Amino acid sequence: MIGKIVENLINAKQPQSDFVKLMDNFKDPYLVLIACILSLRTNDRTTYPATLRMLELAKTPQEMMGIDEEELAKAIYPVGFYKNKAGQIIELSRKIVEEYGGKVPDSIDELCKFRGVGRKTANLVMTLGFGVPAICVDVHVHRIFNRLGYIKTKNPEETEFALREKLPVEFWIPINTLLVTHGQNVCKPINPQCDNCPICDFCDKVI
Repeated sequence: MIGKIVENLINAKQPQSDFVKLMDNFKDPYLVLIACILSLRTNDRTTYPATLRMLELAKTPQEMMGIDEEELAKAIYPVGFYKNKAGQIIELSRKIVEEYGGKVPDSIDELCKFRGVGRKTANLVMTLGFGVPAICVDVHVHRIFNRLGYIKTKNPEETEFALREKLPVEFWIPINTLLVTHGQNVCKPINPQCDNCPICDFCDKVI
């Protein structure tokens, strides 16, 4: 079933947000990391231009650690908690340079040592930044897999570990982008567009 779900989502070619396309094209763990931090608790429409403004200031941890915190905060405004995120990004950039030789660690456990970095962000860095199979679970992935009836979990962390047990590894990397896009376009939290859903036939419609 899951193979057909993935196939149908790929074939549906639903429109991706500019931010999702940007993240998929980075192929750089540092850029994925700092852009993901900006996206937390902020919609893609706000995060996308803020990310572009941030990258005009710096694109490497070496460059970023020298940026004035107020300048960065001004550039990323109005993302949620923009002042805290500016300090967080500069702090982790300094740690990457001073403690990791300027390279983002390729380990979920190490990534989670950075202030404000949780498993969602760490997994996304592994998949989009390093090309390593991992399962990034955001609200869309959590909601849709439970709505499908594929798993039954109470929160994103439970969902990640349930999927690690059940989801074939070949789908780990693409599943986040596919379900985020599907969740933004069709399978919304309220009033999902079931009549326009390419995977409706496989869904238990658990609300």
